Amino acid sequence: MTDCLFCKIVNNQIPAEKTFEDKNFLAFKDIHPKAPTHILVIPKKHITSLADMHPGDAPLIGQLMHRVALIAEQVGIAEKGYKVVLNIREHGGQVIPHIHVHLLGGKALHWEV
Repeated sequence: MTDCLFCKIVNNQIPAEKTFEDKNFLAFKDIHPKAPTHILVIPKKHITSLADMHPGDAPLIGQLMHRVALIAEQVGIAEKGYKVVLNIREHGGQVIPHIHVHLLGGKALHWEV
């Protein structure tokens, strides 16, 4: 998708502070962090949201969650714990229409709605 901010980051058209990258996924620091560690993890394939994925995307989304856990280990927040947030569409708080997981940690986090 040419207008997608995250697709532009994937294609190196917009800079980001990357923390992980492989052929299917990219992770980078959120520019408006809500915790000491706040990383966005995205599939490179454009999927608008969890609600818009196709059944064939299920393995990719499973791998995405596995990558989130690996990145939590790599950045040192896995042992004490972390929060994983996936916002879906407008009422769910999704701002960028490209599926992305917020990985938050580095302090005790509480549920906030």
